[in-house]
Amino acid sequence: MGQEVCRAVSAEADFDLVAGIDPLHACAPIAELAGIDTDVVIAEGNDALAAAGVDVAVDFTHLDAARANIEFCADNGIHAVVGTSGFTETDHERIAARFTSSNCLIAPNFAIGAVLMIRFAELAAPFFETAEIIELHHDGKVDAPSGTAISTAERMAAAGGDWAPDPTQTETIAGARGAKGAGGIPVHSVRMRGMTAHQEVILGTTGQSLSLRHDSYDRTSFMPGVVLAVRRIAETPGLTVGLDGVLGL
Repeated sequence: MGQEVCRAVSAEADFDLVAGIDPLHACAPIAELAGIDTDVVIAEGNDALAAAGVDVAVDFTHLDAARANIEFCADNGIHAVVGTSGFTETDHERIAARFTSSNCLIAPNFAIGAVLMIRFAELAAPFFETAEIIELHHDGKVDAPSGTAISTAERMAAAGGDWAPDPTQTETIAGARGAKGAGGIPVHSVRMRGMTAHQEVILGTTGQSLSLRHDSYDRTSFMPGVVLAVRRIAETPGLTVGLDGVLGL
């Protein structure tokens, strides 16, 4: 994802790629890793962001690293666009309180189609009695369920769906009915080689069902959303959770 962000930033005529942070690849030229024309060399720590005069930092890391990176950005007046998942409500409260001189956007998914899928599921929820979410990702994803699936269930539950009880009385294999997300909506996680990021929301009521599915076949699918967030973060005060805030949804 870091390499894709570097490519996306360098492709925008009004953006300048001025720094890159990765302790595991410190001193490596980004030009070699990402295949782009730049003299920027990867730094080991966040001090390089301040030294380079960064306006917006994009974070796709792990939760613990992202927390530290976000704090650095807040303390140094740098806008943060964050694609790392796993933040809690407590995290959001702390982050919101910390960003007083710059802004932060945290999104569980930067694919614009995925954001629209969540919004469509939210709109449909009050009109159906049952719903389940299936999220499918590559076999390198270490957390389950995905932040997108968790967010989808939360949004659907908050929309006021009156869900019918699960009729299952016995699970022949434990976990067969999946985990229970917000509102008791079952969430099923698939980890499989050959996949990137996919999600299907299935809603059902008397005599009908509605399936909403989004597929990201390549990491480039997230870049239009990242670029849009970078463009608009300066005019999006404080903490924004979800790409909806910059899409006007």
